[in-house]
Amino acid sequence: MNATEMVVLLDDAGRPIGEAPKAGVHTQDTPLHLAFSCYILNGLGELLLTRRSPEKKTWPGVWTNSFCGHPAPGEDPEDAVLRRARFELGADVGRIELVLPGFRYRAVDSSGIVENEICPVYVARILGPLRPNPFEVADYAWMMPGLVAEALERTPAVFSPWLALQFPQLTEVQALGLGAQA
Repeated sequence: MNATEMVVLLDDAGRPIGEAPKAGVHTQDTPLHLAFSCYILNGLGELLLTRRSPEKKTWPGVWTNSFCGHPAPGEDPEDAVLRRARFELGADVGRIELVLPGFRYRAVDSSGIVENEICPVYVARILGPLRPNPFEVADYAWMMPGLVAEALERTPAVFSPWLALQFPQLTEVQALGLGAQA
């Protein structure tokens, strides 16, 4: 995205308190801000995992959810999901469902950069082919949710911290149909 992309800054209660350029927000003292995560399912019930590009500022090369992003100030959250799906994956998505509205996390990358986000989590369905942006996505895989759960248990270090925190909660709310797939 361009260097003038803005993010919404939040107070501790999750209320908007301002805006800041995305390019300068993620530091060793990252302010709390609004983001989102999205998990895409296909018609077979498989979940799209992506490996972050080595070009990414935080957690380069790790496996993560389908895609993430930051709603722009005043942008409808579902519009932000559609925008980022097209930008990161070159794909259209539909049946967007908010499944973890209050998800929040803070994590520190090995470089010292902090993620500090209120990050609602969505599940969507893929509507067409993938054409991943190589500056965002190094690789991808479609996996049954039960296999993702096993991989997280056996090799948690290869996954993003937000995936490791979100996935058990997604299982609890049965957002990925894990009960039927396990």
